[in-house]
Amino acid sequence: MTIALLSHVPLDAGYPERFAAAGFTLHFATTPGQRATLSCELAQQIQAVLTIGSIGLSDAEMATMPQLEIICAQGVGYEHIDVAAAKSRGIHVTHGPGTNNSSVADHTLALMLAITRRIPQFDQAVRGGEWNKARWNVPGMAGKKLGVVGLGNIGALIARRAAGGFDMAIGYHNRKPQADTAYTYFHSVTELAAWADYLVVATPGGKNTVRLVDAAVLRALGAEGFLINIARGSVVDTDALTASLQSHEIAGAALDVVDGEPQVPPVLLTLDNLVITPHVAGRSPESVENMLALVLDNLSAHFSARPVLTPVPE
Repeated sequence: MTIALLSHVPLDAGYPERFAAAGFTLHFATTPGQRATLSCELAQQIQAVLTIGSIGLSDAEMATMPQLEIICAQGVGYEHIDVAAAKSRGIHVTHGPGTNNSSVADHTLALMLAITRRIPQFDQAVRGGEWNKARWNVPGMAGKKLGVVGLGNIGALIARRAAGGFDMAIGYHNRKPQADTAYTYFHSVTELAAWADYLVVATPGGKNTVRLVDAAVLRALGAEGFLINIARGSVVDTDALTASLQSHEIAGAALDVVDGEPQVPPVLLTLDNLVITPHVAGRSPESVENMLALVLDNLSAHFSARPVLTPVPE
């Protein structure tokens, strides 16, 4: 008998067959509407859930799935999975640390260059026949100061690329200083922003980081500063960011995540000092393979009565 697996995310070509070969029957609920209207009959069959941090699984949803044994977050984030509720129900929760680090770091540098050098605007201008806009004077990125909010695995990769490839000075803010880095530690995000030319948000999402980047931080970043968010949309106060961009209180922003995504506030789409991508920083053929192979390994381990490989931290 196969194992009923509910996926909150669509799977690239070839992966449904790999899950089937591993003994899983896939069911999909990839939209809020599909998840809200999941039939009681199907819910009672589900033994495993594949999700992502920005979707997650609530206690109420778990309550409808009496056979549920394991929840696998595809990437590193699990902020909307009610881990405490899962633990109380004896449900294992896993995630994918390290599976998409390189892809996210690459995308971050691409966003930094795109907003600094106005790549999308130049592309649009040339396609519209405005070749003379190529004479616009735009800044460079080399030798500037990069502030990283959250110097974890991904933040460290971003810092390494920026320092090694662009000779950037690196500062960071964590809950406490790291002993094994030569980068400059700042005690608050506001102090880091006041120092930095670029403020990259790479901290985990969740209740402890909601609106960590607020109006005061953006004021500190200043008129020549750029904000880049590849973490979670909830970490940045969207209203404050919109106001800062409209008034040119900061030079620009580049976002791969937006609070409330996939809905994007229409006002953001009118701003020419903003570059936005649809939460794709962690996606590449390599990272997708890393993430889904680890999900399969965790699922196979659990249903073979072996310890899972990457449980979420207690």
